[in-house]
Amino acid sequence: MFERNPIDDATSFLPTARIPSRVAVYGPAVVASVAYIDPGNFATNITAGARFGFTLVWVVVVANAMAVLVQYLSAKLGIATRRSLPELCRSHLPKPVSWGLWVQAELVAMATDLAEFVGAAIGLNLLFGVPPAISGLITGVVSFALLALEQRGYRRFEIAIAGLFGVVLLGFAWEVTRVGFSGATVVRGLAPGFTGADSVLLAVGIIGATVMPHVIYLHSALTKNRGRWTDEQSRRKLLRSQRVDVAVALGFAGVTNLLILILAASLLHGAGLGDADPIEFAHSRLGEVVGGSAALIFAAALLASGLSSSSVGTYAGQVVMQGFIRRRVPLVVRRGVTMLPALVVLTMGLPATQVLVISQVTLSFGIPFALVPLLWLTRKKELMGVFVNRPVTTLAASACAALIIGLNIFLIVETVG
Repeated sequence: MFERNPIDDATSFLPTARIPSRVAVYGPAVVASVAYIDPGNFATNITAGARFGFTLVWVVVVANAMAVLVQYLSAKLGIATRRSLPELCRSHLPKPVSWGLWVQAELVAMATDLAEFVGAAIGLNLLFGVPPAISGLITGVVSFALLALEQRGYRRFEIAIAGLFGVVLLGFAWEVTRVGFSGATVVRGLAPGFTGADSVLLAVGIIGATVMPHVIYLHSALTKNRGRWTDEQSRRKLLRSQRVDVAVALGFAGVTNLLILILAASLLHGAGLGDADPIEFAHSRLGEVVGGSAALIFAAALLASGLSSSSVGTYAGQVVMQGFIRRRVPLVVRRGVTMLPALVVLTMGLPATQVLVISQVTLSFGIPFALVPLLWLTRKKELMGVFVNRPVTTLAASACAALIIGLNIFLIVETVG
């Protein structure tokens, strides 16, 4: 089952791109940005809007700004070194540490799949009334099909993921226009503030679930083989294109999250959420207030989010395994193993939102193990050369890391308590 890669390349299974054209160099950030609109984000943003209105708009903006910086650093690492973050961790860290990072990354992958599968299963159930366990199997089959596109070239895979991303973005944009909202109220939500301790905890959840460790690993792998270059000038040009790629893709992801929160705040705030499942409550309210078509689009967007993020998670898992331990398993086997916990949870019929929250708490454990090595490596002059972080970049990234780690610790402690 396990295959050793004879060369030091954690993504040798990725097709090597030809010399990039102006368009061909874009796409890695689109794949990475899918993690920022996964079902976990649905749950936190909808709950935030339903319970606290527009109060936490600023949290979504801050979280997305941090995501832009972190993903850009990952993309830069791949371009500067032509190696992925897991590969560099294996080369620069003791072997036991590298293996330990791999083990936690695999656990994070399972937690990621848990959220994606549950979200897609909810979408299928809302659309067609499919039982949860069957929905999980259908999700697995569709994700296999998406991953098969990657085997035929990264461009096909990126186009498919971008298409699913577009379904989510356009779906919520349309629904927000139908529900309506006050622009002045949204602007007031940009002022930092909280409404009680519960809003602080939910803000921590939004930020803690935003920076996903598996896409930090993946982004560096997607850019390291992005075209061929022979001199510093061509690498600088490629880095500029990736800066635009990250800003645009993560910008759209941030807009999508804002739309989700705005929709929930406009539609659900003051409607008496109570103990109801926020996602299912939002779906039913859309049907009542706007109409069946709006509820249908909401469910389709949730399904698209779960399917796309699930495929990206498996893709990242392959990068992680080959990078940290120079081993790989067939994608079909990896997908089968990582989806098992999700199928068990769906078969048991556990509360969907509770499962999503628990999965996000588990994911928060993995963030420091990806983020801290990324900052450490990108500030090493002997590794990055002319692409080494500027002091202000290192300072800003370190502040983001400290904030994310601190907030995630708070989230874990408060959730367990």
